[in-house]
Amino acid sequence: MSIRPPAVTVVGSINLDLIATAKRLPTAGETIGGAVLSEQPGGKGANQAAAAARLGGSARMIGAVGDDAHGQRMLDALAVAGVDTADVAVLPEPTGTALIVVDRDGENQVVVCPGANSHLWLDGVAFDPEETVLCQLEVGLTVVLEAARRHTGYFVLNAAPAMDLPAELLERCDLVIVNESEYALIPALASAKLVAVTYGRDGSAMFEHGRKAAEAPSAAVTVANTVGAGDAFCAALVLALRQGLEYARALAVANAVGGDAVGDHSSQPDLARLRYYLERTSVAEAAR
Repeated sequence: MSIRPPAVTVVGSINLDLIATAKRLPTAGETIGGAVLSEQPGGKGANQAAAAARLGGSARMIGAVGDDAHGQRMLDALAVAGVDTADVAVLPEPTGTALIVVDRDGENQVVVCPGANSHLWLDGVAFDPEETVLCQLEVGLTVVLEAARRHTGYFVLNAAPAMDLPAELLERCDLVIVNESEYALIPALASAKLVAVTYGRDGSAMFEHGRKAAEAPSAAVTVANTVGAGDAFCAALVLALRQGLEYARALAVANAVGGDAVGDHSSQPDLARLRYYLERTSVAEAAR
């Protein structure tokens, strides 16, 4: 097993998150007062790249921001996390923005305005066969397909938000990561070669061609914000698997990372190094 987590290149979205924290989520047509507004770096792609870097991996971001103050702020945040941003395009379109309402239990509603994310292309971007490429679906499907075709190494898709996926893309994926709702909304995943599914408080499981191959429970945590938890899970699972951990252990490590993330109000939370979570899950497993 390698000492240092492998190189991960994330192809995906970079957003400014505008988060309103309220006692509860509004129903259709309802106005709720008394919320607290915050702004922070976000976007599924950027969140995953930041998590991979903070966990100790070598992380590179391929994405797009606007030529505006928000775009510079997103680039600065990625750099602080330790992410290589040399391949992030700065475009005339506005930086992507996510409008998020979070209730006191950490549940959320999200509306994404993609902005520059919709204009991302891979012109001039090269992929090393030794690196792991991680994509999501907050950028154009054509971009994800192009990345899958051009990268000859390990390719991972976080199939969120859920949509119909071309057979070519699914066949190319070495791993697909989804939550239970996305798994139900994408029937083709039942026959995919390897799919990790998260179940919130009920942990996570790994499926090979529709057959459950492993599972791991989640630890009890205090929920502050679930927005970045799935992204932290994705980064941790990829790093753990690429270091050679067996499925159940990799899931346990990713659950621990996601648990720490869900207890943080930030979409790009500070995280310990992956080695810490390896040791922590070893102790927890020995205690059972």
